[in-house]
Amino acid sequence: MYELLALDLDGTVLKSDRSISPFLIEQIRQLSETTPVMIVTGRHHTAARPYYQQLGLKTPIICCNGAYLYDYQTEQVLQHNALSPDVAKQFITLAEQHDVTAVMYVTQAMLHSKHRPLPYVEALSDWANSLPELNRPQIYKVDSLFDEVEQHPHVWKFVLEGQEVEHFAQLPFVKQYFNGEYSWANRIDFAGIGNTKGAALTEYLKTQGIEADRVVAVGDHHNDISMLTLVGMGVAMLNADDAIQELADRVTTATNDDDMALAELIGELFSVQGGGR
Repeated sequence: MYELLALDLDGTVLKSDRSISPFLIEQIRQLSETTPVMIVTGRHHTAARPYYQQLGLKTPIICCNGAYLYDYQTEQVLQHNALSPDVAKQFITLAEQHDVTAVMYVTQAMLHSKHRPLPYVEALSDWANSLPELNRPQIYKVDSLFDEVEQHPHVWKFVLEGQEVEHFAQLPFVKQYFNGEYSWANRIDFAGIGNTKGAALTEYLKTQGIEADRVVAVGDHHNDISMLTLVGMGVAMLNADDAIQELADRVTTATNDDDMALAELIGELFSVQGGGR
C-alpha cells in the first residue's frame, strides 16, 4: 500500500480556469482521512492557501519548488533554504542587465515591478482580488526589487520571463547559486541551488518515517521531475510534454481539464471509493 500522496497544483490538481474538479476534491478529502496528502508546488504559500483549504488538508505544504516547508496550522515556516540577501541582489542586477523580467517571492508575498509587470502575474492578481480578503494571496507591484530584498526576512525564489531567459540560466553566477527549472513553456523558476521538489519531499519523508517507494507523486512540468523520479509511483498528467510522460510510471487518461481522470486514478492506486462516476 502507498503511504502518502504528493500533488502538484498548476496543471495537475488545478484545471486551466484555476478551479478543482468537485470529484477530485471529494476523492482527496476522503483519502486524507486515512493517508497523508501533501501539496508540493512552485507556488508561494499565500497563493496555494485557497486550494489547501478547499481540499481540507492538514499536512504541511512544500512551496517554491522546495525552498521551504510551511505549516498552515501554526502559520510557521518549518524548514527552509532561502537565498542570501547578497545573492538575491546580485541576481536582480544581473537580470536587469540581461533584459529579463523577474518576480521575487519573499516571506509573505510575491513582488513584481511596476515598470515591467508580467502578464501572468497580472492575471494571478486578478484571480487573487476575486477571493475573500482573509484568504487573498499577497501580490504587490513595487518600484524596485533590489530595494525590497532587505525589507523581508526571506527571499524564496525568482521567476523569470524573457527572450534571453535560457541564456541567462547558463550564466556562471546563476549556475553557481541557483537551480533553474521550467515551470511553464517560457518561464523558468530560479530557487537556491539544491532546492527541488524532490529534495524537499525526501527530507519530509524522513521526518515521517516513510520510504520514497511507498509514495505516489503527480505532476505535469519540468519542476516536477525530481519528485516523479524519486517516488515509487510517479504519475504524469496527459497534458505534460512527452519528456515528462516518458519518465513517469503512469500517465493519466485525460488532461487536467477532465473532471474524472485524476480522481479515478487516485481511487485506483489507494483503493479509495468515492469521486467516481
